[in-house]
Parts: sequence; structure tokens; C-alpha cells
Amino acid sequence: MSASRPTARCLRSALSLLALVGLGAAGCSSTEELDGPLTGLVDDDAASDGGESSGGASDDDAGGSDSGEDASDPEPPAEPDDGGHAVPASEPSTTCNADDDVALWILPNDSNATTSPVRAREAVLGGFGTVQPVAIRTWEFFNYYDFGYPAAAPGSLAIGAALLEPADAPAGELVVQVGVSSETITAETRAPLSVTLVLDTSGSMEGPAIAMLKETCYALASSLQEGDVISMVTWSTEHAVLLASHEVKGPDDPVLLASIDALAASGVSDLHAGLEAGYALAQQSATSAHESRVVLVSDGGAAADASDLALIAQHSEDGIDLVGVGVGDAATYRDDLMDTVTAAGKGATVFIADADEAWATFHDRFIATMTVAARNVQLRLDLPPGFEIVDPSADEATVDTAGIEPQHLAPNDAMVFHQRIRTCAPQLVTDDAPITITVIWIDPATSLPRQIQRKSTVAELVAADQAPLYKGAAVLAYAESLKAYKQADAEGRESTMTGALGALAQAEALLPADPELAEIRQVLETLAQ
Repeated sequence: MSASRPTARCLRSALSLLALVGLGAAGCSSTEELDGPLTGLVDDDAASDGGESSGGASDDDAGGSDSGEDASDPEPPAEPDDGGHAVPASEPSTTCNADDDVALWILPNDSNATTSPVRAREAVLGGFGTVQPVAIRTWEFFNYYDFGYPAAAPGSLAIGAALLEPADAPAGELVVQVGVSSETITAETRAPLSVTLVLDTSGSMEGPAIAMLKETCYALASSLQEGDVISMVTWSTEHAVLLASHEVKGPDDPVLLASIDALAASGVSDLHAGLEAGYALAQQSATSAHESRVVLVSDGGAAADASDLALIAQHSEDGIDLVGVGVGDAATYRDDLMDTVTAAGKGATVFIADADEAWATFHDRFIATMTVAARNVQLRLDLPPGFEIVDPSADEATVDTAGIEPQHLAPNDAMVFHQRIRTCAPQLVTDDAPITITVIWIDPATSLPRQIQRKSTVAELVAADQAPLYKGAAVLAYAESLKAYKQADAEGRESTMTGALGALAQAEALLPADPELAEIRQVLETLAQ
């Protein structure tokens, strides 16, 4: 079983890492929702009270509020850590267990973060001309781009899966990809929202940052509807409550728009005071009929200390998740603040570089950005004997569930899991060898555990549409080429684009009208100049 591809090493790596994206059940695969409990990662306390683990950064990340901010242009931050693979490529095991089936738990690093691809695109196309200051996190690219998984039935999740045997891989080495998609929710069917805006209006926000903060608020205002509740607090030298539990009349509520119009940057920041005031407003507005969210918007100049993260995590356990919105210059933005607060607050992490991104995120994708379809999503992959992980591209994968953090899934969205695996017993990987995929999660409406299961054979998972595979290979090669570009010297940088451009051409041949592939090409060709 093989697929045609360019000979460039970068794409070879991509095909080795990325599995075929399934577009639904192939062949005779079956997917069913199960009634009984599944032993796994579902926390018993979370199942009973709807809470979830607080996550977040350690106390070592404590930094307190920033001081002495002004409106001058900040220096570019130190070159970030790209993170790399959650589990490094491994050597084959010295022993082979060809008797016992293998169960692997796979979880995304951060299913709601999409900062990297936006910053990379804007840093290159916005005039900075390099991705050197941008952290390239592969999983965020898979979060950001659309792989075409079909929506789940109302109130449930759906599993799409496929398997690939790369032509140049050693015997017994395969690539598997699983997509877990959520139901479609519309503006007419979503639950009412209680949104508290916690806005950085300190001096460092002067210029593009405050403009994008306001554009984000305007886009959000356009997505609210009658019955939604909005509160607004700013934080600079002092915090100021601009709106408290204001019930909007519909999209573009005049009172809300007037408050946004009046926003301006000045002073130094006091993040802790802003968070305390914001959560007090969120609690005041919380009702059983509303989903509650705090939306923190900042250029990342402040730092969250241990008390801030404890406050955020506690309210997330009570059902008030935090969405983190970074604004400002893509090349100089510091993402530490939003990374830490959204890890504790369990909400999305986004970066808004221009008005188009603000409206795409808080108008077109408003429901996916602001709401939750499934909490604590975990996936188990049951394989024939002898399998082990070779190399994941973006996820945590383990046979031991201790210490790994499940993630949430939004409506109108999908989690993509892809792993390279190998078996020491390739004779057992026959066409009719079974592969079972089980997904468990907490239903946010009932706080009870749910699970679905898909049973397939190897042959069924191999028989799938190839187009999403090549888009996935292009996305993976794109992210990996950006990492290579950052490490290369000036003479070698152009060559780091070759493999990604080859992968992109393969994807474009199957998806010639895909606007996301066109965007990737524009970035790669600009860097290759």
C-alpha cells in the first residue's frame, strides 16, 4: 500500500508522521455509543460535579504584574521553544510481546490553541519577513486548519479514522490518524451566554494592540443575541467596571458598542485586580441557563502569578472557563501569559493580528471559540499485539494514563490525533485484523461520562479518501519546515521550504480550490525568496 509523493525528505517525514484523515466510516466499520462505564481517565469527581482538572502553570512561572509599561515598541522576545514532539521517536523494543493486545491512550497537547499558525503567517506576510520569534507548535497548526471531518449527531461525538502504510517504511510500521468531531451548533440553537470581558488597557497596548482589542470586541458584539449577558472590566493602573451584567438587546447592542468606542490605552497594568473584578462580575451574572466565559484580552506584557492561576482554575472548575486573546504585533507578541492562563482556565487561546482574524474568530467561529461540546475528551486505540509508538507529531500517547491532561472539544470542531506506530509482529497485521477506537468524555449538559466506539479492520481503515491525507501532509510539512527554517543559516533557509512546497503541490492537485492551502503557499514562497 503506497501513495505517490515528492522525493524530498521533508515530505517523506510528513507521510511517516501523518495518517490518512478519515471522512466517515469506510467499508463495514461500525460506530456505536456505549452505555456501560469505561475504565480510563474520566475523573470520578468531574463526572459527579461537572468540574475538571485545573491544569495551568507551576508556581515557578509566577511573575506578578508588569510595571512601568509605556507605549514604546517592545523589543522582540527571546527565540521561543518550538516544543517539538510530545514523545520522541524511539528505538524498537528489545522484546516482542506478540500475545497481548495493545491499548494506547492518545490526548492532544492543547486542543484549543491556534496561535502559532496565525503568528507565523502574519510575521512573514506582515513585513517582518521571518518566523524566528514565533513558537512553531505543530499541534496548533492541526487545530487551526480544517480537515473536513463530518459533524457528529446532535448531542454526541463522531469518530473518523484511517490507516496508512508508507511505501518506504520498514515492515510493520504504520501511520494512524483519528479525528473526533463534535456536533454542529448554530446561533439559533446555542445556549445563552454570559460573557465577561477583562481587557488590558495599559500603556503598552497603545497602537495596533488596542485597535485589535476593540476590533475583537466589535466582532464579539456582533455575535451576541437577545438574552446574552455582557460585563466589561478594564485593567491598567486601576481596574474599571464599564458594564455589569448588561443584558444585550441583540447583535451590536448600542450600550455595548458605546463602551467599546470609549476604550483607550494608558498607565501600567494590574492583571490580578482585573481578574478579581472580572470573576466577581462573572459570578454575579452566572445562571443555570447561561454558559459563562471570561475573555481576557492582552498584548501579553503582563505575567500571571500563582494566585492568578489558582483563581482562574477554581472558577473553571465551577464552569466559568477563560478564553485568552492575544493582540498586537505578531513578531513581538509574548504568548507566555495566554498559554498559562488558558491552561488553567480551559478555554481557547487565539491571536488576533488584524481585523479579518478578529471577525473570523469572534464572528464566523464564535460558537467554536466560546462554547464547549465535550469536556475531558480522551481517546483509546486498541491494536493487535506487538504495537508500540514510534513518533507522534503533536499528541501525548501512552499506555499509562497517570498524569496526562484531557482536553475539551468545542462545537463545530474536531480533534485530530495522528501517530506513527510499529509492530514487532507484522504477521498479525492482516486485512481482517481488528482495530477499535473508543472516545470518552464528560457531557457538559449532564456532567455524566459518555463514550462511543468504532470497530474496524485494517483493510477498512486503509480504504479511505486520499485528499485529506495530502492536505494533512502539507500542513505537517509546513510546520516542520518552519522549524527547520529557524535553525538553518542564511544560505540553507531556502532549501528548508523544498519539501513543504512539494507536499503542498500534492495536496493542491486534489484540493485545487482550498483557501487554506493557498495561504500556506503564500507564506512558504515568501520565505523562499
